[in-house]
Amino acid sequence: MTQIGALDARAEALGLKRNMGLADARAMHPSLDVVEADPAGERRLLGQLADWCDRYTPLVALDGEDGLLLDVTGCTSLFGGEKPMLDTMLAQLFEQGFEARAGLASAAGAAWAAARFHGKRIVAPGGEVELLAPLPPQALRLEKPVCTGLDSVGLRSVREIMAAPRAPLARRFGREFLMRLDQALGRIDEAMSPRLPVPELSVERRLAEPVVLTEDIERLIHMLAAALKSDLERRGEGARRLSLSLFRVDGAVSRIAVSTSLALRDPVKVRNLFREKLAAIACDFDAGYGFDLARLAAFSTAPFDMRQTDLAGETDVAEDDLALFADRVRARLGPSAVMRPDRIESHIPERAVALRPFAGKVVEGGRPRAPHPLPPERPQPERPVRLFDRPEPVEVPVTEIPEGPPMRFRWRRALHKVVRAEGPERIAPEWWRSAEDMPERDYYRVEDSEGRRYWLYRLGQHEAGKPPPRWFMHGLFA
Repeated sequence: MTQIGALDARAEALGLKRNMGLADARAMHPSLDVVEADPAGERRLLGQLADWCDRYTPLVALDGEDGLLLDVTGCTSLFGGEKPMLDTMLAQLFEQGFEARAGLASAAGAAWAAARFHGKRIVAPGGEVELLAPLPPQALRLEKPVCTGLDSVGLRSVREIMAAPRAPLARRFGREFLMRLDQALGRIDEAMSPRLPVPELSVERRLAEPVVLTEDIERLIHMLAAALKSDLERRGEGARRLSLSLFRVDGAVSRIAVSTSLALRDPVKVRNLFREKLAAIACDFDAGYGFDLARLAAFSTAPFDMRQTDLAGETDVAEDDLALFADRVRARLGPSAVMRPDRIESHIPERAVALRPFAGKVVEGGRPRAPHPLPPERPQPERPVRLFDRPEPVEVPVTEIPEGPPMRFRWRRALHKVVRAEGPERIAPEWWRSAEDMPERDYYRVEDSEGRRYWLYRLGQHEAGKPPPRWFMHGLFA
């Protein structure tokens, strides 16, 4: 049976209620206008509204399927006080086509009740009892079975609940019931889970005229980065992960994030990173009618490495330049655009080196170090410049039996004549692996008649009564 899930003020005035059958509602009012529910779309819309509310506070949490919870502690003074902020918020939501209700109180439960049962109300500290007393038990955010049980024993208002003995109520309805009452009255704290992480530092700028052009946005980033630099200098830190939030006049929010290899606080370098990011998303970046608020936040910081110059005023900046170059490339092409080889403890060629995203230096205890310290250098056998991820099979018609290099081999349908060869170099599996998992390999460095050098290996030995060994191409020398 199709039921009514939500209705507006006009439908309520006609006597319709939630969970009423649609057929009964149409029988009462044949001209009823019905819109099919879209739960997924409503969740997306609620998330977009939460993004828009970030302009008032970074602490925004979803509250059920149709509400938001904002922690505006310390933020109301930026808007002229509690009432001006609440009036501005509701007016802007109304201009966007939303009929919203809001409540403001020192306890989240009291604010929830003020919004749901009064529409718009500011509860002064200590005024929670006066607000909640005449309201029904539903104002305490109780489940429907609990509210039905309270009604069956004659407790039809919060005033009656507060006057009743707590011990019998706890035995019958559980401790959560009393916890909800104490939370609404502000007697115990209530944890809040913001939908987005809270930045360590942030600066913002409200604009009298919206900006649309990319050049204006870059200048705005430079000003925000200069303001953020002062806060970072006081803490002796630099930013490692930055996020730019651009609030459009129509309520949409664009977020752009960049990461740095080194702790960074130079406004010019910050602007250049975001310039690359804006260039990368230019096709999908929509400024609409412009942005009237911009916020630059540092979500991750690290101690800033202050370098002493020599008497000539010069420093060794080669590593820093490499890190900045890598950051700009990653901002334009993605985090996997710049990789660095990292030696790992394995003598197996395909497992001897791993490619990891370039991360610059890692700071521990205020002192920079290499992200992956390498073991002491030791003599290494010659390895090809290009190593294949997967060795490719090679046809070897003639070899110097039993353990000689190939005289000719066919690879990728081309026949090569070997004129020089070095080897074999035997590579056995790790001691904890069995020979069945990885048989021993005999590697050869060979050169063909055209001067090209290859790295081949033989799998297996020439033994009577067994299949001939197989050959594979594993890499190419310069």
